[in-house]
Amino acid sequence: MRTLLTNGSVYSPADPHATAIAFDDGVVTWLGDDTGAGAYADGADTVIDLDGKLVTPAFVDAHVHTAQTGALLTGLDLAGTTSLTEALDRLAAFAAKLPQDAVIDGSGWDETKWAEGRPPTAQELDRAAGGRRVYLSRVDGHSGVISSALLPAAQGDGLDATGRVERDAHHAVRDALSELIGPEQRRQDVTAAVKTMAAKGIGAFHEMAAPHIGPLWELPIVREVAAELGLSATLYWGEPGVFEHLGTYGLAGLAGDLNADGALGSRTAALKEPYADRADHRGHAYLTPEQIAEHVISCTERNVQAGFHCIGDRALDNIARGFEVAAEKVGVQALVAARHRLEHVEMVDEATTATLARCGVVASVQPMFDALWGGRDGMYAERVGDRWQGMNPFGSLARAGVVLAFGSDAPVTELGGWEAVRAAAFHHEPSERITVRAAFQAHTRGGWRAAGIDDAGVLAPSTAATYAIWQSDAELVVQTPDQRVAAWSTDPRAGVPVLPDLSEGTPTCLRTVVGGRVVYEAEGWSQ
Repeated sequence: MRTLLTNGSVYSPADPHATAIAFDDGVVTWLGDDTGAGAYADGADTVIDLDGKLVTPAFVDAHVHTAQTGALLTGLDLAGTTSLTEALDRLAAFAAKLPQDAVIDGSGWDETKWAEGRPPTAQELDRAAGGRRVYLSRVDGHSGVISSALLPAAQGDGLDATGRVERDAHHAVRDALSELIGPEQRRQDVTAAVKTMAAKGIGAFHEMAAPHIGPLWELPIVREVAAELGLSATLYWGEPGVFEHLGTYGLAGLAGDLNADGALGSRTAALKEPYADRADHRGHAYLTPEQIAEHVISCTERNVQAGFHCIGDRALDNIARGFEVAAEKVGVQALVAARHRLEHVEMVDEATTATLARCGVVASVQPMFDALWGGRDGMYAERVGDRWQGMNPFGSLARAGVVLAFGSDAPVTELGGWEAVRAAAFHHEPSERITVRAAFQAHTRGGWRAAGIDDAGVLAPSTAATYAIWQSDAELVVQTPDQRVAAWSTDPRAGVPVLPDLSEGTPTCLRTVVGGRVVYEAEGWSQ
């Protein structure tokens, strides 16, 4: 089965001037210009005139919570609310459509964007939801608020008298929700998330599951739905020592959201110096360097990927010390071969960056964090003051040789590859910007490399036909927002592949194909 695309722009390092590409049985067999395409047209089953459209490798989202993303897409979404009153009104309208025994699982609220500057209380949730059981996760997923009916579920430390939950209490509430929201609803949620990814030009994703996020029984659902809809799913489980789960659930590793700390928005990220807006508090370090080393060593000895969620500088110092101990035990080359990974890596200094580079650790990072919360007036500055300038240091990590893989951390931020690429290229801190080309590679090939797959994420002969077709009104250019990049790379004679000028908006996905299978197609675009 041969498909030929002509009269467009094909993003490929194998031929930066390609305007046409051919696929046979799910594999790239040729790319070149429209003159050469004639030799492939006679034997093609399908020939599509792109009319100037762009073809690129499909995106890889290297950090997704699939069921939780789908729950946001199908349920109560509080993202973008500008006040506590608006959030409560949205809850009330949502609750009014549900039976009295319903469980409302909502998320996306961010009190730093609200005029009131505080979360809702259990009593306010009770009134808005008419006494129904309500759980509303903060946008970062590391704290939440619950209605009075769920207060008995909040076991352990971290329950505030107002109904706010974090740490143990937060995890206990999520465990309770796993019992209240069954497999049928979760399958619907997962289906919604996977369909949305396909429509955004995302052909592969990494599920970052963990006990505090959702139950193990969600993993087979994610795998099955991804296979049914045609996307490539790589599954991780964030829990140490459970090697028996690898085969049972088809895991790529014991990595992902194994929390070394929490999040800045919830003030649970572990800091070396106090929070700027809470002088008596430095967050919470959930793992010691010794525990980190033990996990890395045991995984390395079994050739299994280890990984951690790490945001604050104190947590990342612990990570670095853990890897240094592991290197002494198993050797640096063994660590490099295992290709361990870290999620978020937000407040990392030069010394820790050097350790990560030496040990071959992949940094799975989320550029939209800076876009949403960076800058002098953003949430980061509110939480840590001037320290925000050193956060999400994509440029520093890349210059040190650390492999970057981009993801959304959905539902924390919305699914969308181009938005993340743009955020990395236009970072609030100019010294941490990377080129659009480097950011695009981190969101395509970087994701595959994070999963230990090195021969995917590019369009070249003999590679998989995993791609997306895009409509963009912007000029195709070599965009280098960081002015330190050598000017020669913007010269067409340099042969650098071109991408849309993202200062003029982001492209629209028209078709997504994974391994030759069409997994999304915009209605009527190819007619």
